Amino acid sequence: MKLRDYYALNRGGGLATESVSQWIGAVSAMAFRRLGLSPTVMSGANLLLGLAGSVWVIAAAQTGNYHGWIGLVALLLWHLAYGIDCGDGQLARATKTGSPAGARIDVLCDVALQIALVAAVSAVAAEYTPDAPGWVYALFAGTWMVNLVTSVMQQGDAPVSMVTSRSLAVRLVKLIRDYAFVVTVLGAAIWLVPGWTIWVLVGFTAVNGLFLLASILFTARAAQRSWAEKTAAQGS
Repeated sequence: MKLRDYYALNRGGGLATESVSQWIGAVSAMAFRRLGLSPTVMSGANLLLGLAGSVWVIAAAQTGNYHGWIGLVALLLWHLAYGIDCGDGQLARATKTGSPAGARIDVLCDVALQIALVAAVSAVAAEYTPDAPGWVYALFAGTWMVNLVTSVMQQGDAPVSMVTSRSLAVRLVKLIRDYAFVVTVLGAAIWLVPGWTIWVLVGFTAVNGLFLLASILFTARAAQRSWAEKTAAQGS
């Protein structure tokens, strides 16, 4: 199989994910297949790389030895890890070796990595703004769970989106929900402007909170419409 064949097996994503991360995934899937390694090994590599970046950031921030270039290294590791995460699914589909267990380990690794990512950027924010109230970090971590939940919900055979248009304008707006873009913004913040990290967290908290509210309203409306249609059908 050629590189484009692996890329063609991706499950989509946001504009940044499809433009960058899925291509990294295709390259890594091809490499892992040539080495005779399984998609589960790819999931493990994703976990190790992502955790390495986050743990380094946390350790440096906690000991007072944090420097911006550490954020740059973490950003690169996070992007490489996410690219490999995209690639394990491509490899599983290319080799027809996907399994429920493999899908579960992929999700569990994603959960672990996102917990570590939240801890890392929060550690940098706390290092530079020690007077920030603790509830800011609690809200950031809590609303970040929206990303995990919606990601899992989108893995079914019939994922639902509130806005289905794939126009460039809509896809640019949706970048704020694209993990590749989110990682870039967070990584760039702790690299270039670590003192502003707390405000980046506040911004993402607001975005995720509003998205959660919109999702609840959208889903409730769809559920009510479905109930009304079934009730009408039973009455006819």
